[in-house]
Amino acid sequence: MVDLKSQYDKIATTVNTSIQEVLDTNTYINGPQVHQFQKALESYLGVKHVIPCANGTDALQIAMMGLDLKPGDEVITADFTFAATVEVIALLQLTPVLVDVDLDNMNISLERIKAAITPKTKAIVPVHLFGRAANMDAIMALANEHNLYVIEDNAQAIGADFVSASGAKTKVGTIGHVGATSFFPSKNLGCYGDGGAIFTNDDALAHIIRGIVNHGMYERYHHDVVGVNSRLDSIQAAVLNAKLPLLNDYNTARRATAAKYNAALSAHANIITPSFDANGNNHVFHQYTLRIIDADRNGLMQHLLDKGIPCAIYYPIPLHLQKAYVDVRYKEEDFPVTNQLVQEVISLPMHTELDDEQIQFITDSVLEFLNK
Repeated sequence: MVDLKSQYDKIATTVNTSIQEVLDTNTYINGPQVHQFQKALESYLGVKHVIPCANGTDALQIAMMGLDLKPGDEVITADFTFAATVEVIALLQLTPVLVDVDLDNMNISLERIKAAITPKTKAIVPVHLFGRAANMDAIMALANEHNLYVIEDNAQAIGADFVSASGAKTKVGTIGHVGATSFFPSKNLGCYGDGGAIFTNDDALAHIIRGIVNHGMYERYHHDVVGVNSRLDSIQAAVLNAKLPLLNDYNTARRATAAKYNAALSAHANIITPSFDANGNNHVFHQYTLRIIDADRNGLMQHLLDKGIPCAIYYPIPLHLQKAYVDVRYKEEDFPVTNQLVQEVISLPMHTELDDEQIQFITDSVLEFLNK
């Protein structure tokens, strides 16, 4: 699904030099590479504060800890996403409230959010799924109306822009009260291990979070808040420093690949391809995900695998049906879109190294199965 080897080959000298600097200075935790990356990412995103941490799941959890949410507080998020989003809500003894998504973009449904708000609701967690920006204008307006926090799960959409109704263009992850991202190796901006970061424009919140990620310390051995041990190590920061200047190029390459996929597949009656706006800035295609309608999606997956083409189903089981998150509050009729999507979606290879020959082989193979 992701060709990290070919990507590394193109930047090997820069990456190796950056890693060697860490080895030469022996500053493996909170070294200069971490601070350099923090400042560079703040500049790239146009956000006041980036707080690096150990992984994307920690980033979400720490963001919620920083907001001082209390056990029993309700947090609304999407049913159709990876489990980490709801996992951290449950870990903090908050009450997850799963809601359906919109069919056209697979992002959280505004109408379903509205219907789920109660006096116990304290936060909304929109997920910019597969690299596509959620409707942050509408979500922020709703949050402001009900005095709710917005925590952006930006694990899949680093570098995507949201263009508001006013025409302002803002990087996703920096619009809500706090945002969280992952630098897992397969991400658009990925390191060579685990890594994550939290974003905010709130000075006071940033101060709290900086303590939380480091055992609650602002001064060594003085623990002012309840914290965790979650720091981005210097070697991972060195890799990210090498990659960050190329992130726009990586995202441009992904959008170009998506356009080629769409050109080859969008006319087929059994395929619904992902859409993106004229300049493509609202979608950075962490995944390229089709919907297969009135056809054998599982058969197509096996056909592709048999031909040596990686593919995957993100996600095969809704969160509301996962054993860990089953709840009597949830009714099947509340999740018609999610229940439909898990039967239809399939993701094709998507990375910066795909060439035209590979794309043609993949799309020809998809059409071969659906036309037989």
